[in-house]
Amino acid sequence: MSRAADTLEALVEGLGRLSAVALIGLVLVMAGNVLLRYGFSAGSVWAQELEWHLMSPIALLGAAWALKHGEHVRVDVFYARMSELWQRRVEFLSCLAGLLVSLAVIWLSWRYVMQSWMQGEGSANPGGIDARYILKGFIPLGFALLALQFTALLLRLAPQLRR
Repeated sequence: MSRAADTLEALVEGLGRLSAVALIGLVLVMAGNVLLRYGFSAGSVWAQELEWHLMSPIALLGAAWALKHGEHVRVDVFYARMSELWQRRVEFLSCLAGLLVSLAVIWLSWRYVMQSWMQGEGSANPGGIDARYILKGFIPLGFALLALQFTALLLRLAPQLRR
């Protein structure tokens, strides 16, 4: 089971690093937009929309990476007072709930993305970014990565539940 978890986490790690690259891109685009706006009284709708087009993959690809590295939110006030066995049990149930929620979001967002693709949805702003379905496609992709990371955690936690 550990090999399967390692494989899933390698994918999460790689795409999480991709979100870090997108973050660098976002900083550069925002700095460029600020420089253009306040330095030259110029701007670009396309460049402004690119900011939130980069924000989506940063958040959605980075969420699974954060979960993998334990950087997610936990109510430590209660968790810290539990025995190690109960901590593992709570972690297992939390991962199971997270997996189910992730699968539900994938299921519910898929039609939303496909509808956008079939309509050829683009920006409502002149000069904006077309192909909005690509941006929306990060919703099921990001939650698929979360589902994979929850699965990897469940594979690691399952053998420890009785110890």
